[in-house]
Amino acid sequence: MATAPLHPAHPSLPASGEVLTVAQIGWAPLQALLAEHGLALQRVDDGAPIPGSYWGEPEAGLIGCTVYVRGDTPVHSALHEACHLIVQPPERRVLVHTDATDSVAEEDATCYLQIVLADALPGVGSTRLMQDMDSWGYTYRLGSTRAWFEHDADDAQQWLLQRGLPVA
Repeated sequence: MATAPLHPAHPSLPASGEVLTVAQIGWAPLQALLAEHGLALQRVDDGAPIPGSYWGEPEAGLIGCTVYVRGDTPVHSALHEACHLIVQPPERRVLVHTDATDSVAEEDATCYLQIVLADALPGVGSTRLMQDMDSWGYTYRLGSTRAWFEHDADDAQQWLLQRGLPVA
Protein backbone atom coordinates (compact mmCIF):
# COMPACT_ATOMS: atom_id res chain seq x y z
CA MET A 1 0.00 0.00 0.00
CA ALA A 2 1.32 3.44 -0.90
CA THR A 3 1.48 6.34 1.42
CA ALA A 4 -0.18 9.44 0.06
CA PRO A 5 2.31 12.11 -0.90
CA LEU A 6 2.61 15.18 1.23
CA HIS A 7 2.95 18.56 -0.38
CA PRO A 8 4.71 21.49 1.27
CA ALA A 9 2.36 24.15 2.58
CA HIS A 10 4.57 26.95 1.30
CA PRO A 11 6.88 25.52 -1.34
CA SER A 12 9.86 27.37 -2.68
CA LEU A 13 12.35 26.46 -5.34
CA PRO A 14 15.14 24.35 -3.91
CA ALA A 15 18.68 25.70 -3.86
CA SER A 16 19.85 22.64 -5.82
CA GLY A 17 18.00 23.65 -8.99
CA GLU A 18 14.81 24.86 -10.50
CA VAL A 19 11.78 22.85 -11.46
CA LEU A 20 10.32 23.15 -14.95
CA THR A 21 7.66 25.81 -15.28
CA VAL A 22 4.77 26.17 -17.68
CA ALA A 23 6.52 29.11 -19.37
CA GLN A 24 9.59 26.96 -20.02
CA ILE A 25 7.69 24.22 -21.85
CA GLY A 26 5.18 26.50 -23.56
CA TRP A 27 1.42 26.79 -23.19
CA ALA A 28 0.33 24.93 -26.29
CA PRO A 29 1.48 21.37 -25.38
CA LEU A 30 -0.09 21.56 -21.92
CA GLN A 31 -3.26 23.09 -23.30
CA ALA A 32 -3.54 20.33 -25.92
CA LEU A 33 -2.96 17.58 -23.35
CA LEU A 34 -5.63 18.95 -21.03
CA ALA A 35 -8.07 19.37 -23.91
CA GLU A 36 -7.67 15.66 -24.72
CA HIS A 37 -9.17 15.02 -21.28
CA GLY A 38 -11.98 17.57 -21.54
CA LEU A 39 -10.21 20.23 -19.49
CA ALA A 40 -9.40 23.86 -20.16
CA LEU A 41 -6.12 25.60 -19.34
CA GLN A 42 -6.50 29.21 -18.25
CA ARG A 43 -3.43 31.43 -18.32
CA VAL A 44 -3.15 33.84 -15.40
CA ASP A 45 -1.09 37.03 -15.73
CA ASP A 46 2.32 37.03 -14.07
CA GLY A 47 2.05 38.26 -10.49
CA ALA A 48 -1.74 37.89 -10.37
CA PRO A 49 -3.38 35.55 -7.85
CA ILE A 50 -4.11 32.07 -9.20
CA PRO A 51 -7.81 31.26 -8.79
CA GLY A 52 -8.54 27.98 -7.06
CA SER A 53 -4.95 27.39 -5.87
CA TYR A 54 -4.98 25.13 -2.80
CA TRP A 55 -1.33 25.74 -1.85
CA GLY A 56 -1.11 29.34 -3.09
CA GLU A 57 1.05 30.84 -5.80
CA PRO A 58 2.73 29.67 -7.91
CA GLU A 59 0.78 26.38 -7.57
CA ALA A 60 -1.93 25.66 -10.14
CA GLY A 61 -5.58 26.18 -9.28
CA LEU A 62 -8.82 24.38 -10.07
CA ILE A 63 -12.34 25.61 -10.61
CA GLY A 64 -14.73 23.29 -12.41
CA CYS A 65 -13.06 21.83 -15.48
CA THR A 66 -10.46 24.59 -15.71
CA VAL A 67 -6.85 24.47 -14.54
CA TYR A 68 -5.39 27.91 -13.79
CA VAL A 69 -1.65 28.54 -14.17
CA ARG A 70 0.87 31.33 -14.48
CA GLY A 71 4.16 31.19 -16.34
CA ASP A 72 5.96 30.44 -13.07
CA THR A 73 3.63 27.55 -12.17
CA PRO A 74 5.63 24.32 -11.98
CA VAL A 75 4.69 21.79 -14.66
CA HIS A 76 4.29 19.12 -11.97
CA SER A 77 1.71 21.31 -10.23
CA ALA A 78 -0.26 21.93 -13.43
CA LEU A 79 -0.27 18.19 -14.19
CA HIS A 80 -1.15 17.24 -10.63
CA GLU A 81 -4.17 19.51 -10.47
CA ALA A 82 -5.28 18.48 -13.96
CA CYS A 83 -5.03 14.82 -12.95
CA HIS A 84 -7.23 15.48 -9.93
CA LEU A 85 -9.92 16.37 -12.45
CA ILE A 86 -9.11 13.59 -14.92
CA VAL A 87 -9.56 10.87 -12.28
CA GLN A 88 -13.01 12.17 -11.36
CA PRO A 89 -16.23 11.47 -13.22
CA PRO A 90 -17.52 14.48 -15.21
CA GLU A 91 -20.37 15.12 -12.77
CA ARG A 92 -17.84 15.64 -9.94
CA ARG A 93 -15.43 17.73 -12.01
CA VAL A 94 -17.87 20.58 -12.47
CA LEU A 95 -18.26 20.88 -8.68
CA VAL A 96 -14.56 21.21 -7.90
CA HIS A 97 -13.28 24.45 -6.45
CA THR A 98 -9.72 24.49 -5.08
CA ASP A 99 -9.74 21.13 -3.24
CA ALA A 100 -10.37 18.08 -5.41
CA THR A 101 -9.28 15.06 -3.38
CA ASP A 102 -11.78 12.86 -1.61
CA SER A 103 -9.49 9.98 -0.59
CA VAL A 104 -5.92 8.76 -0.21
CA ALA A 105 -6.53 6.31 -3.07
CA GLU A 106 -7.59 9.14 -5.37
CA GLU A 107 -4.54 11.21 -4.35
CA ASP A 108 -2.22 8.30 -5.11
CA ALA A 109 -3.90 7.74 -8.48
CA THR A 110 -3.53 11.44 -9.25
CA CYS A 111 0.20 11.35 -8.49
CA TYR A 112 0.67 8.25 -10.59
CA LEU A 113 -1.26 9.66 -13.55
CA GLN A 114 0.67 12.94 -13.53
CA ILE A 115 3.90 10.95 -13.95
CA VAL A 116 2.40 8.92 -16.82
CA LEU A 117 1.06 12.02 -18.61
CA ALA A 118 4.40 13.85 -18.30
CA ASP A 119 5.67 11.67 -21.16
CA ALA A 120 3.14 13.39 -23.45
CA LEU A 121 4.78 16.80 -22.88
CA PRO A 122 7.83 17.58 -25.05
CA GLY A 123 10.86 18.36 -22.91
CA VAL A 124 9.30 17.00 -19.72
CA GLY A 125 8.88 13.22 -19.46
CA SER A 126 8.33 11.10 -16.40
CA THR A 127 11.96 11.07 -15.23
CA ARG A 128 12.19 14.87 -15.09
CA LEU A 129 8.75 15.19 -13.54
CA MET A 130 9.65 12.77 -10.74
CA GLN A 131 12.87 14.72 -10.08
CA ASP A 132 10.88 17.94 -9.89
CA MET A 133 8.33 16.35 -7.55
CA ASP A 134 11.16 15.31 -5.22
CA SER A 135 12.77 18.76 -5.39
CA TRP A 136 9.46 20.45 -4.62
CA GLY A 137 8.88 18.37 -1.52
CA TYR A 138 6.59 15.48 -2.37
CA THR A 139 7.36 12.70 0.12
CA TYR A 140 6.80 8.97 -0.10
CA ARG A 141 7.36 6.06 2.23
CA LEU A 142 10.16 4.63 0.05
CA GLY A 143 12.02 7.94 0.00
CA SER A 144 11.55 9.16 -3.56
CA THR A 145 8.90 9.58 -6.19
CA ARG A 146 10.69 7.14 -8.50
CA ALA A 147 10.89 4.44 -5.80
CA TRP A 148 7.17 4.85 -5.08
CA PHE A 149 6.23 4.83 -8.78
CA GLU A 150 8.31 1.76 -9.60
CA HIS A 151 7.86 -0.33 -6.44
CA ASP A 152 4.94 0.83 -4.30
CA ALA A 153 2.21 2.14 -6.58
CA ASP A 154 0.31 -1.04 -7.43
CA ASP A 155 -2.80 0.27 -5.70
CA ALA A 156 -2.67 3.50 -7.72
CA GLN A 157 -2.30 1.51 -10.94
CA GLN A 158 -5.26 -0.69 -10.06
CA TRP A 159 -7.38 2.33 -9.13
CA LEU A 160 -6.66 3.89 -12.53
CA LEU A 161 -7.19 0.65 -14.47
CA GLN A 162 -10.56 0.09 -12.79
CA ARG A 163 -11.65 3.45 -14.17
CA GLY A 164 -10.21 2.98 -17.65
CA LEU A 165 -7.42 5.51 -17.17
CA PRO A 166 -3.88 5.13 -18.52
CA VAL A 167 -1.03 3.52 -16.59
CA ALA A 168 2.61 3.05 -17.59
